[in-house]
Amino acid sequence: MNGITSTSANEELSPEIDFSQGIRGKFYQPELKLNLPVYLDEDVQKFLASIAEKKGIAISDIANDLLKKDIAIMELGF
Repeated sequence: MNGITSTSANEELSPEIDFSQGIRGKFYQPELKLNLPVYLDEDVQKFLASIAEKKGIAISDIANDLLKKDIAIMELGF
């Protein structure tokens, strides 16, 4: 799966794990926007890095520009 395990209702947590003083939602921030990381194949990253270096811009700018163009092409074709 994703490497995250859960504890069923019948299992007990280790004694050293104590959530009795925990506050639910203490760090919850509904307005927080998270950007998920995107992992590129090594050859793709090298290619984009060389273009970005030549243009003097970030790899993410190149990747976003290419993806936006692909999205526009896909929207026209579907």
